Amino acid sequence: MMDKLAQATEILKHAKYAVCLTGAGISTESGIPDFRSDRGYYTNFIPEDALSVGVLESNPARFYKEGYTILKDLEGKKPNPGHVALAKMQEKGFIHEIITQNIDDLHQAAGAKQVLQVHGDASTARCERCNYREDFKAFDERVQSGEIPPKCPKCGADMRTNVVLFGDAMPQAFDDAMRATEKADTMIVVGSSLKVMPVAYLPRMVEHLIIINKGTTPYDHNADVIFDGEASPILVELEKRLSE
Repeated sequence: MMDKLAQATEILKHAKYAVCLTGAGISTESGIPDFRSDRGYYTNFIPEDALSVGVLESNPARFYKEGYTILKDLEGKKPNPGHVALAKMQEKGFIHEIITQNIDDLHQAAGAKQVLQVHGDASTARCERCNYREDFKAFDERVQSGEIPPKCPKCGADMRTNVVLFGDAMPQAFDDAMRATEKADTMIVVGSSLKVMPVAYLPRMVEHLIIINKGTTPYDHNADVIFDGEASPILVELEKRLSE
């Protein structure tokens, strides 16, 4: 472990431009279930189906009974030491953009500034027609009252979460992530299996790759350094060494 930390520290200290890519593995340490895992009620439905545009449009009652529960899981969660360590690394200039597959806003809550949410943002909802915006709390109050799907208070069209559902086009944040990665020579991946496209394409664009993840990824053979374990203790120690 000590040798790996020293190697990762040197790579980041000498990087010309480093970015970070995070996935569910950093947020599970804040108590947010990974919907790809086999725990709890996620065994009762297929998230890729229930969290799809097709189900939202054709069977909204099912969407709000099944897929919507994943969004509700994010309420009240707080950033963990891993999120804080990344924010500090960004503030000190060791990494630039934080590209995240997560929809929980925990990077921002930890103080990170340049966060590209390539799978959207669960904290807001929008109107499909006029793009009226509403925060999740107000949106959820209407869902809980039985207004399914919630209607836009301005034009009456259906509203929906700002999360990128299966079947949606990728948002502008993904184009921004591509541009950031094109500038980068180094990427640190945290808590991602690197199996979900098109985000999983990004690590192949950089020269140096550091992976922190529980379990293997398809990019392990390309990585300079691999940490197999919980993200927070590794990130905290890495940030400490970078600041020495």
